[in-house]
Amino acid sequence: MEKPCLSIVVPCYNEESVLGAFYEEITKTAEEIRELAECEFLFVDDGSKDGTLSILKGLAEKDERVSFISFSRNFGKESGIYAGLSNAVGDYVVLMDADLQHPPCYIPEMLSTILTGEYDSVAMRREDRKGEGKIRSWFSRMFYKLNKKISGVEIVEGATDYRMMTRQMVNAVLDMPEYNRFTKGIFAWVGFRTKWLSYHNVERVAGETKWSFGSLVRYSINGIISFSTVPLAISSFLGVFFCIFAFVMMVWLIIKTLIFGNHVSGYPTIVTVILFMSGLQLMMFGVLGQYISRSYLEGKHRPIYIAREKKVKKKKNSDEE
Repeated sequence: MEKPCLSIVVPCYNEESVLGAFYEEITKTAEEIRELAECEFLFVDDGSKDGTLSILKGLAEKDERVSFISFSRNFGKESGIYAGLSNAVGDYVVLMDADLQHPPCYIPEMLSTILTGEYDSVAMRREDRKGEGKIRSWFSRMFYKLNKKISGVEIVEGATDYRMMTRQMVNAVLDMPEYNRFTKGIFAWVGFRTKWLSYHNVERVAGETKWSFGSLVRYSINGIISFSTVPLAISSFLGVFFCIFAFVMMVWLIIKTLIFGNHVSGYPTIVTVILFMSGLQLMMFGVLGQYISRSYLEGKHRPIYIAREKKVKKKKNSDEE
């Protein structure tokens, strides 16, 4: 019986300092599971400015299992994930980072679990955030709690992009070719049976994280907007609330004037209310603008990524490389 193929998809951005260590570890893991599956290593270079692409070309020359795609510029990790899943040829696909914060040692357990046929996906979640700043960890926890309350999908707290999927689930993810992608939400939205495995947070073996606090905030906002219209509902609710509040205040002022007469007072209060309402309106316009901008970008139908060069394996029943 022919062994199934396992595609290991690895998005990379300026990872020249860790690729050597990652390749060494992933090949050891591939050797451990060689009785169960053949491996393909598909690296996606997201427009790196260092020597990442040169290293990938060198690996591809000496190891026929290595494939790569190099973007024309930096399109972001979400685009890298989509490109990897689109070009993976395996019956099963693993998505993981190159910095070894996703330990390859869990792949044998993931593969054994998914081969039972009981699950369509085996995903990893962090039990803790050891090594992260307290403020960053707090915001991460708040994001998961907020997303759970207002979104149509439930993302497990501590969920990572590190997961193994069947070809059926990968195809379902690829059937959602939206431009503004939030992969964690997409994984949850498509459903399928998922087994969660827990592990302790692991720090990078080298280099620096590419995720600044600002980029994480933007990523969180994108995640909420991609799968929830609650912010728009909040805008509507606040609008109705303040209209009622203004009407009540107007009635109260008329009655007060009729009873006590008219006199000028409360100037600081009036200024404060005007500034507060103006700020609230601008914020709500901003929320609406976020949704409109995403519709605008989706309507352009721009490609999710552009490959400058690549070396990938042919998919089964396909003549295209």
